[in-house]
Parts: sequence; structure tokens; C-alpha cells
Amino acid sequence: MYEKIYKLITDALVDEGFIIISQALPQALIILLYNYSKNATNYKKASISKNIGLHVDGTKRSDQILWLDEDGGVLSEFLAFTSGLQEYLNRSLYLGLSYYEGHFAIYEEGDFYEKHLDAFYGSKNRVLTTVLYLNEEWEASNGGKLIMYNEEDKQIAEVLPSAGTLVIFLSDKFPHEVLPATKKRYSIAGWFSLKKTIF
Repeated sequence: MYEKIYKLITDALVDEGFIIISQALPQALIILLYNYSKNATNYKKASISKNIGLHVDGTKRSDQILWLDEDGGVLSEFLAFTSGLQEYLNRSLYLGLSYYEGHFAIYEEGDFYEKHLDAFYGSKNRVLTTVLYLNEEWEASNGGKLIMYNEEDKQIAEVLPSAGTLVIFLSDKFPHEVLPATKKRYSIAGWFSLKKTIF
């Protein structure tokens, strides 16, 4: 079902190290994920990683998260997409990816995430980052853009968090940040890893 998009992603990772795709997944699936995210109630304040472990630091990020798990429904449908992508990438690029983990992220009005890398310092665990946006009727004036930089700290992309937009990039190569928005912002962030992350 997703072979064409898997190939598109694979080719872009080889050529550029990242890709931004609008309307990457079926609209019906995006709507179901959006509704699930809006209706869920057990979000927690997001943490950051330090050598001593995870802790909440509202000066660096202020979003709330809810980890994904198989549910036999919409979450399983999305995770089937990521599982298929993992298999395709391993078969095509011999990446050795063994695990995907992801979470819903809600940014309330004014929330942000300062510039950072997703591959933790001194760790080669996280290989690829994925971000899928779920926001309906999002305009540039609403803010909340994802800003991406290259390894020389030069800005290379601005991504409006519109429903169905998928961003995938090498976790240790592209610093990025989330700018404040003027209304609630919904997304799914995830990572393909070489081994399961244990916190």
C-alpha cells in the first residue's frame, strides 16, 4: 500500500538526509489520529534527557505527550505504516533499525521546543526522526512551525504543521526547534532506533 512513499523516503534520505511530504498518509487516517489525540486525557509534561536521566524543564520545552501503543485500531494502523517503513529501510539501506517508538505531542498556545538534536549526546541509538502533523485548517499566521537546520547551523527548512505533512530526517544531523503557536497544535513524533530505548 505504501511502497511508493517508502521508496520516496528512502531515496531522499540517501540524497539529502531528510524529506518533507505533504498529504503523506490517507486523509481518513489523519482525521482518526487527530480525533484520538484531541479526545485523549492522559497526557503528561514532556521531559528532556540528561546524563542523570529524564526531567521536566519548561525553559527548554513546554509540550505534553502521550506515548503510542498497539490498540487494534487507529494507533495500530499508524504503527503498521512505521513497521513497513522500517522493514523497507532495512532491506534497502541495511540500517539495522530494530524499534520504533512514538508519541502524540500537544502544544498549547505559546508552547515551544528550543533547538535540539534528537540523538542523545554520546548515543547512536536514535537513527531516524519522524514527525506527522494532524492540525486541520492551519495557516501561517497560526505559527507553530518546525524550523530545521543543517550541521553548520544554517536554516534549511520551515515546516507548517498542516494535517498530513510528514517530516523524516536523520536524528543526529539536523538540529530543529518548534516555534510558539497561536492555537493548540497536534502532532506525532517518533524515532527509529537501533535498539529499544530504556528509560
